[in-house]
Amino acid sequence: MTTTTRQSRHLGITVDRPAPEVYDYVSDPANVPGWAPGLARSIELVDGRWVGESSMGRVVVDFTPRNDFGVLDHDVTLPSGETVHNPMRVIADGPGCEVVFTLRRQPWMSDEEFHRDAEAVTADLTALKRLMEQDFADTPQVC
Repeated sequence: MTTTTRQSRHLGITVDRPAPEVYDYVSDPANVPGWAPGLARSIELVDGRWVGESSMGRVVVDFTPRNDFGVLDHDVTLPSGETVHNPMRVIADGPGCEVVFTLRRQPWMSDEEFHRDAEAVTADLTALKRLMEQDFADTPQVC
């Protein structure tokens, strides 16, 4: 039996906001366009599935069920019908958290495509950080 391990990159960003709040936001597929426009610039629930419009065309996004472990894995079914599994986690770190996305190189990807994919994920994580920290800064704090 032959197994082939694909190349992966773990892309992470710290967010100055409590892990449960970040998890709650990211785990709601309706919020995808707000933090991951690289995945889908719009998304809607169609016949029980989340269908998004992306630069690749229509994609279907299926998140793992909500859980207490910060797991945000999601499968993205591309217009070609191929499904890509995307491991993702929110990890508590004191009063903030780290969001980690594991980018797996697909067998058909060139070095350039893998690099571009990493840049797109990094841009999405940066957008999430800005959005979560800005919302947090705009929320009145109770002392």
